[in-house]
Amino acid sequence: MTQTAHSSTPPGKQMLSEQVYAHLRDAIMRGDHSPGAPLKPQDLAREQGVSLAVVREALVRVVGEGLADRLPNRGFAIPSFSDRRWQEIAEARRTVEPVVLRMSIERGDVDWEARVRAAHHRLVRTPAYVPEEGEYYTAAWAEAHRAFHRTLLEGCGNRALLETFDRLWTASELARRWSAHRNPDRDGAKEHRMLEEAVLARDADTAAAVLVQHLTLTAAALTDDSGQAT
Repeated sequence: MTQTAHSSTPPGKQMLSEQVYAHLRDAIMRGDHSPGAPLKPQDLAREQGVSLAVVREALVRVVGEGLADRLPNRGFAIPSFSDRRWQEIAEARRTVEPVVLRMSIERGDVDWEARVRAAHHRLVRTPAYVPEEGEYYTAAWAEAHRAFHRTLLEGCGNRALLETFDRLWTASELARRWSAHRNPDRDGAKEHRMLEEAVLARDADTAAAVLVQHLTLTAAALTDDSGQAT
């Protein structure tokens, strides 16, 4: 007689694990843990009133998203803002995204143009900062920002390239937050407006150049010693 396989994780424990993960992820995004700060499982477990096993599961998930590091014999920690990975991700994005943007401008139809305009409108109208979400920009603005940049590229019609964008975007979320915090005088709204205008004008050369500069400025704020400390 064949036995039916069941999940090894009880529903209650799975829900608790999800809650602890979401709490930890939100705390990292808000800047509650500074760059380079250790994430001590014992302290997190005590704060949340949960077991070490549940906390470690949450930590493994945030490591997988690039929001924390697992260090040999040292536990877990928030990455440093000067970590070379941010420059490598920025280089990858500067290599891939302008090419995809050119394809998008060449292939995108009128419906794509309408989506670009709508995504930019949503980005402009979404508050970037609210006191209750801490020093970094809001979750709502972060999603509007992601949607705008992805919509710019969606006209390419190439799923594999869009999945590459998705991976690089997720991997660089902390870098964007730290960069914005270190360079508060940067006029990101103007950069986004220039991107939208160039794309809708079907000016591929200008759009690609603006995008490269946009990505470069984000990465530069994490290497410039004159930037604000996070």
